[in-house]
Amino acid sequence: MIQQILHDKLDGFQIPDQLQAAGMYPYFRPIAENHDTEVVIQGRRLLMFGSNSYMGLTNHPKVLEAARNAIEVYGSCCSGSRFLNGTSQLHIELEERLADHVGKEAALIFTTGFQANLGAVASFTGRSGVIILDELDHASIIEGSRLSFSRVLKYGHNDMAELERILQQIPQDTLKLIVADGIFSMEGDICNLPEITRLANQYEATVMVDDAHAIGVIGKLGSGTANHFGLTDQVDIIMGTFSKSLASIGGFIATTKDMVKYLKHHARSMIFSASVPPSAVAAALAALKIIQAEPERQESLWENTRYMSASLVEMGFEISGTETPIIPIYIRDNDLTFRFNQRLFEEGIFVNPVVSPAVRSDASLIRLSIMATHTKAQLNKALEKMEKVAEELHVLEMNHL
Repeated sequence: MIQQILHDKLDGFQIPDQLQAAGMYPYFRPIAENHDTEVVIQGRRLLMFGSNSYMGLTNHPKVLEAARNAIEVYGSCCSGSRFLNGTSQLHIELEERLADHVGKEAALIFTTGFQANLGAVASFTGRSGVIILDELDHASIIEGSRLSFSRVLKYGHNDMAELERILQQIPQDTLKLIVADGIFSMEGDICNLPEITRLANQYEATVMVDDAHAIGVIGKLGSGTANHFGLTDQVDIIMGTFSKSLASIGGFIATTKDMVKYLKHHARSMIFSASVPPSAVAAALAALKIIQAEPERQESLWENTRYMSASLVEMGFEISGTETPIIPIYIRDNDLTFRFNQRLFEEGIFVNPVVSPAVRSDASLIRLSIMATHTKAQLNKALEKMEKVAEELHVLEMNHL
């Protein structure tokens, strides 16, 4: 029987019910069909602007074929962890290719990107170490820091002066790990990696970059933030995921051989989790090969991004700060954000609402994700519908108050 105090807590959580009653609940919508830039939900075809598939490879014939072939050879799953029976030859091949792609000695695959951050951030510093985070780092980084037993300090978003003040206060002989998102997943801006690495060198700190949203997007052939800035040799640990540009599920850490060896025997989120299925590994491997062989995909992504960003600004939307295919349309009101999202859904546009507590209520936004495979006609239709709904809800007028 549920304890009364827990029952009261559950009973008091009414936000989903209230949103559903108002016809504005935007989560867990079951997708019946996925056609890359279009999806079918509740029998209706919608333009997808809420996916992290930046390269548009989730339906690519070579990716699908690779997954099918892997199932024929390896079965549906490994039925065990990487540590024991869950390592296939595909896992090894992908790790080698990922390490080479981002410019590191070695890589280690985890079952999800969340687990990759969890395992790496929690493993290195220990009770006597310090982990230093950007205040807008991904939740998986924050959870990893909590499991590390280390002292955790945060600096204001991309505030390099505050980062230096923190570093100045830590004894020189302390193990220090600075962790920052390469591309921040809600705001769409890029970390100030040149200054982070300069300070890390000055104050003898280790640097880790979460490239979940950067792989495929920035850097040569989508090799990430460190390459984008020409600082690959200055970044000690690079994390990435398969669930975005690599059209699959999983995550990885790329770093030195010694660090990978240490993680293999200390990262609990890898040791005690079932391995990524070979079919998912094969899909990610095929996607990586396509990205490397077809640089025009990255060019298309950026052409679409520039077009959408410029058009939204011209219409009067507030998208301040973004530098990437993640375009935040700031509504700055929770209720209005839900209404805006629902009206776009009704108009055939799928986007993601981001409200408190994920962000401050006065920073609530619609998160627009651009893909390399969006056509100009699809972009224009989305712009038309967003302008229509914004005028209906007086969003553009609020931006000028």
